[in-house]
Amino acid sequence: MDKQHLRRYAKLIAVTGGGVRPGQSVVIRAGLDQPEFVCALVEECYLAGAAEAAVEWEHQPLARLANKYESAETLGAVKPWEEARLRYRADTLPVMLYLESSDPDGLAGIDQAKRDAALRSRYAVTKPISDAMENRYQWCIAAVPGAAWARKVFPGLPDGEAEEKLWEAILRCSRAWEGDPVENWREHSAALRRRCDALNAMGLVRLEYASEEGTALSVGLIPEAMFLGGAELNPVNGAAYNPNIPSEEVYVTPRAGDAEGIVYATRPLACRGQLIEGFWIRFENGRAVDCGAEKNEAALRALIAMDEGSAMLGECALVPYMSPIRESGLMFYNTLFDENAACHLALGRGYTGNIRGYGKYTLEELRAMGVNDSMVHEDFMIGSASLAVTGVTASGERIPIFTGGGWAF
Repeated sequence: MDKQHLRRYAKLIAVTGGGVRPGQSVVIRAGLDQPEFVCALVEECYLAGAAEAAVEWEHQPLARLANKYESAETLGAVKPWEEARLRYRADTLPVMLYLESSDPDGLAGIDQAKRDAALRSRYAVTKPISDAMENRYQWCIAAVPGAAWARKVFPGLPDGEAEEKLWEAILRCSRAWEGDPVENWREHSAALRRRCDALNAMGLVRLEYASEEGTALSVGLIPEAMFLGGAELNPVNGAAYNPNIPSEEVYVTPRAGDAEGIVYATRPLACRGQLIEGFWIRFENGRAVDCGAEKNEAALRALIAMDEGSAMLGECALVPYMSPIRESGLMFYNTLFDENAACHLALGRGYTGNIRGYGKYTLEELRAMGVNDSMVHEDFMIGSASLAVTGVTASGERIPIFTGGGWAF
């Protein structure tokens, strides 16, 4: 890939994604797939004024080996030095940048029960620390090609050619292929904000979904909740950042325990190194009570059963069916991209930042309002060309939000 393209993309992630400001520390988590790009991203962080930029390398095959040979107790242990590092980050609030490149099927066939048990053990230690950081730091998830991921998206092509095509697809969908990516995102974020302003002025208390695929779902909204999209502000220092690159969504936190009906997924879900395909979920009294899948149904059921909140919804996101990612014609097998190709919901944790004036409430008060709490947050896509979304106000007025898979206003 042309180095100028990659350099502009690296700047986009550092400046617009992470919103790096002079004097801030940056932590980058990345796989071993694109070390040259990681170097470019580190330099762009320094050019933005970062005081330091550290890289934490990850490698999916090592996770497979650990799952195979380590006990659940060892896998689930948070070492004292790990806990100290997390607490240090909660105190110093570095910018966190995450580069996704892993194989969508890279953890297929592992002992998932062992992994889930380990994740629960670790979460018991890390949850209070992550809670202390919530809404107080800047972060961004972006993507770079991995060889196995590229083969999945472009089967039959040589690795080099597949990676090159995936690079181009990532850059196009991230608005980093033509023009100035930073300016492209400023305009895009402003457009998403206008959508949010219009939705927030409606006073919606419920969303109703219906599609030809069979989706028929009603979801309650928290009265204090607001739709968000595009750039967000760090309340600690006022820095603007974009949590996801790319992003086409406007989203809201629903009220935990208020969902009735059934939803049918319209795209595969890449979940913890496995692909769940052709699935549906039925909700009663706000909880997922049944589900089915053509592939990896056990993984779907395990996700729903992870903890008390994993069977409830934590996000409702609106994305027009003919979004740039959908129009690319590609199935990315990666939630960061596929969730921005269609309307989606999320099982698990809700966003406290969607609550108006969230800073004046304690975390316990926000949970009591209806913001779901869970160790997971997994988006799954339900949007299609037939999807209709209707908003309901407190007075009972019904307002078309989506018709034929796209915005109705």
